[in-house]
Amino acid sequence: MGPYIPLGAVFLLAMGLAFFLVPVAGALGKRLGAVDRPRRGEVQARQVPRTGGYAILIAFVAAVALSLLLLPRNPDESPRLWGLLLGAALVIPLALLDDSRRLGPLPQFAGQVIIAGVPMAFDVLVSNVSNPFGGLLYLPAYLVLPVTFLWFLGMMNTLNFIDTMDGLAGGVSAIAALVLLVRAVQLEQYTIAALMLALVGACLGFLPHNLHPARIFMGTSGSLLLGYSLAVLAIIGGAKIATTAMVLAVPIVDTALVIGTRALQGRSPFKGGDAAHLPHRLLEIGFSQRAIVFVLYALCLGLGVLALGLSAWQKLYTLIAVGVVLALLVGLVALRVESLRASPSRAYQGNDVRGPGVPR
Repeated sequence: MGPYIPLGAVFLLAMGLAFFLVPVAGALGKRLGAVDRPRRGEVQARQVPRTGGYAILIAFVAAVALSLLLLPRNPDESPRLWGLLLGAALVIPLALLDDSRRLGPLPQFAGQVIIAGVPMAFDVLVSNVSNPFGGLLYLPAYLVLPVTFLWFLGMMNTLNFIDTMDGLAGGVSAIAALVLLVRAVQLEQYTIAALMLALVGACLGFLPHNLHPARIFMGTSGSLLLGYSLAVLAIIGGAKIATTAMVLAVPIVDTALVIGTRALQGRSPFKGGDAAHLPHRLLEIGFSQRAIVFVLYALCLGLGVLALGLSAWQKLYTLIAVGVVLALLVGLVALRVESLRASPSRAYQGNDVRGPGVPR
């Protein structure tokens, strides 16, 4: 049978389940009041359920379970898989609390620390990175835990921050998982590739319901799950940290710039409402949501394809270049926004932009 038929079954199950469960999750969200209501400075003009992430979670876990049945695995993989699944399960109570009470940054951060600690307890650790001179560079023992925590928290918050525009977080996550999938297949890591396919399929099943104009949002359950899963898969796939960072370079750099800017202004880095992210600034100067989202898809995919053929040094140089170019672009767009606001020829109304950092 070979590995490809089981891999196809995993993908189809994840995509099919997500596609059919998302409307169910939406209906339950409306009935239970787990909805996003229109607020000043946001994109939406109507109530939208924020429960799509639960459907993504069920589809992902079911597809991972199917992969365990269809593909023989090395016994050494079992602890890490348990860590992946148990950490994903802990996303549910945190998401339920946030959906019902809209948790502040500190409770969300505490929940993320707990979620990250679960796979770490099962040996999902960043113990080595690619050595620019070849081979692997092993981290000192005292750096393993803090580096791993930073990786998990950075990934979860990056996906949380970019989940502010229809279709953005789900599509970017699908692209990142797809690039990791290609790399796993190149290395003949088929059991790892099945995990990537489960995530790709779950995202693709969700996206038809979430592209603009979205009928449902993924909410905290979705953004946390996607960031968490990508963080875990990058590690258990052979420390593909640099490859994952390359795919997500634009949202990572954009998030870092926003957090840094807010901190310099003496504001909470996690308090949104200022339309500071690049996608929102582009929306303000006249780009459509779909255009912005598909341009970001293209950038992430292009950087991901590039990452598959680059050395560790070249990835580092590329990340630096992306950071510099994006900083310049953000500055130019910010100047354009201020120019429009100050223009006497028109009364600037601003586009309805969801405050960045406010998860859906």
